[in-house]
Amino acid sequence: MRRAPSARQATDAGQAFPLYITAVAGLLFIALAFFTVGRAGATKNGAQTAADAAALAAAQSYRDQLGTSFLHALRTGTAWQGIVLDGQVTTAVDVCGAALRFAKSNGASVRDCAPAHPPPSFTVAVESLKGVGKSVIPGTEDKKATATATAVVTPLCVPGAAPPEPKPSPSQEKGDKGDGGKEGEGKDDGGRSDEGKGGEKPPDRPAVLFLDCDGKHVTIDPGHPDRLPDTAELFAVHLAD
Repeated sequence: MRRAPSARQATDAGQAFPLYITAVAGLLFIALAFFTVGRAGATKNGAQTAADAAALAAAQSYRDQLGTSFLHALRTGTAWQGIVLDGQVTTAVDVCGAALRFAKSNGASVRDCAPAHPPPSFTVAVESLKGVGKSVIPGTEDKKATATATAVVTPLCVPGAAPPEPKPSPSQEKGDKGDGGKEGEGKDDGGRSDEGKGGEKPPDRPAVLFLDCDGKHVTIDPGHPDRLPDTAELFAVHLAD
C-alpha cells in the first residue's frame, strides 16, 4: 500500500525549488557572460586583422613608389643607391590612402598612420567600426576594439659583380676570325667605324647594374626598362615582430 507523502517531505520539496531556479539562472548568466567575452575576443581579433592588413598595404604602397623612383633614377641618370640599397625616396610619399582602404574593407577605421622606426616602416592604429553589442554585461553596446600593427620594407639587394661571360666554343672562335684570319675591326661595309653615320658618336647609355638580391643575381639594364625586375625581388614587406 502506497504511503501518502508527509507534510515534511512536501515542505522540503517546496524549499528546494527556488534553489533550482537560482542555480539555473546563475548558469545561464555565466553562459551568456562567456558568450560576451568570446564576442569581444572576436571583435578584437577582427580589429587586429584590419590593422595588419592596413599596415601591410601602407608598406606595399611605399614599395611600389620605390620601384617608380628607381625607374626614374635609371632613366635620368640620377643616384639610385639610396633607393635600392636603403629603401629611401627623396620626395614625400602618401601611403596612408592604401591603409584607409584596407582597414575599411576589414571593418575598421584608421585612427593613426605614420612612419615608424627604423625606416622604412609604418605603424597603423585602427578601431573597429562596430561595438561588441548588447549583452548581459553593461556597457558593451558601444565598446569598440582597437589594434596596432607595424609593417617594414626591407631592401633585399647589395651591389654584386658582373656574372662571368660564357667561354666561346671552338667553332665560334674560328668564326670570329675572318678574311685571312684577321679579327673584325668594328667597321661596316663602307669602311666607317661603329661611331655611326657621319662620324657622330652614339649617346652614352647608363651603365648596367649588377645586384645580389637575397642570394639571387639580378641584372638591371637601364636601356631596357621593360626588363626590369619586379619590386618584390628588390624589397620585402613583412609585419614587424
